[in-house]
Amino acid sequence: MTAELVRGQNHPLPQTRLEIRVSATTPVVAGATLGDQDGTVAGTEWVAHPAAPQLPGVEVSRQAAADHRLAVDLGALPETIHRVSVLLALPIQAGGPQRFGGLPAPSVSVTGLDGTPVAGYTITDLESESAVVALELYRRQGAWKVRAVGQGYAGGLVAMLQDQGLPQAVELAARIQDAIAQGMARSVAQPPPRTGEDGRPRTTAGGATDSAAASGDTPRPAGGPIDYQHPGRRTSAPPAPAPA
Repeated sequence: MTAELVRGQNHPLPQTRLEIRVSATTPVVAGATLGDQDGTVAGTEWVAHPAAPQLPGVEVSRQAAADHRLAVDLGALPETIHRVSVLLALPIQAGGPQRFGGLPAPSVSVTGLDGTPVAGYTITDLESESAVVALELYRRQGAWKVRAVGQGYAGGLVAMLQDQGLPQAVELAARIQDAIAQGMARSVAQPPPRTGEDGRPRTTAGGATDSAAASGDTPRPAGGPIDYQHPGRRTSAPPAPAPA
């Protein structure tokens, strides 16, 4: 049975190989930082993010998305790491949401690799924040636990990384947002077929429109009535009647 956590509550972790699932209604950036006993992140090499998604014991998504699955192997973490913080942030994009306030609350859950639920947490009471530490996995007396955090930052990724003691917070935040922007640009849909000056779809030399040529559809040839046995072609037009 899943333990539904509230902010500040913790829960023991029954195993070391886990999956962190993130669910939101808008694309978010998901990442993780690896900290020491005080939660301090020593350098950018201890931050898993879309531009560098793999660290020892942690793998995160490469793009912004509404749903994420982060892989965690606590047994593979270096001995100096005592805290794994799961981060969420809104991508900087024109027309996109600039804060979590007003959006449905995102949720995170911890499961086994087989999907067995361990703990869940819905991040409520966010307003002007554009980045949040959702939860943390921490080591205490040789055992690992999960804690619901929900600490938001109106200053976004920069403020969040600075709060964890990262000296290169500004540079890393810019790198993360740039990687997300490039990924979103690659996923933009293809433009519609080109049109001529009269607004009609342009035709190829064989008479097919750009859209038909792109889709591989063969235009029906002009001629007589449709041959319903073979709709793609027409029968020959009947001969004109002989003059009386």
